Amino acid sequence: MGQIHAPVGANKKKTVVGRGSSSKGRTCGRGHNGQNARSGGGVRPGFEGGQMPLYRRVARRGFSNAPFKKIYTVVSLDVLNEAYANGEVVNDDSLRERCVIKGLKTCAKILANGELTKKLIVEGVKVSAEAAAKIKAAGGEVK
Repeated sequence: MGQIHAPVGANKKKTVVGRGSSSKGRTCGRGHNGQNARSGGGVRPGFEGGQMPLYRRVARRGFSNAPFKKIYTVVSLDVLNEAYANGEVVNDDSLRERCVIKGLKTCAKILANGELTKKLIVEGVKVSAEAAAKIKAAGGEVK
């Protein structure tokens, strides 16, 4: 009494394949002979039995700018306030040194989230208009 049980038939025993005729033995659910019945058999993804596959039938046209896309990491003023001392220069290299942004291809954009109490010099980093106003109000400058 007082025990919770699953209803009858809710939990089924796992089917063990290939262990005798009583438990999906012999062909083990692979059908009779054929390529997929063999060990190591089967075809690669996208193979259509010799028909020209879809990825080769559909034309690739045009130019994609994806390899040249710039990836921006959002940086809050709160983060700059913690990571930098008064009067320091904020640029991509210094942000990477302090692990604020990661990777060589990523760039930073400073947004006006939080408050800034330190005087910082921001060089070569994208800054939103509101963030630039807050940096200047704190005595810093944006170049």
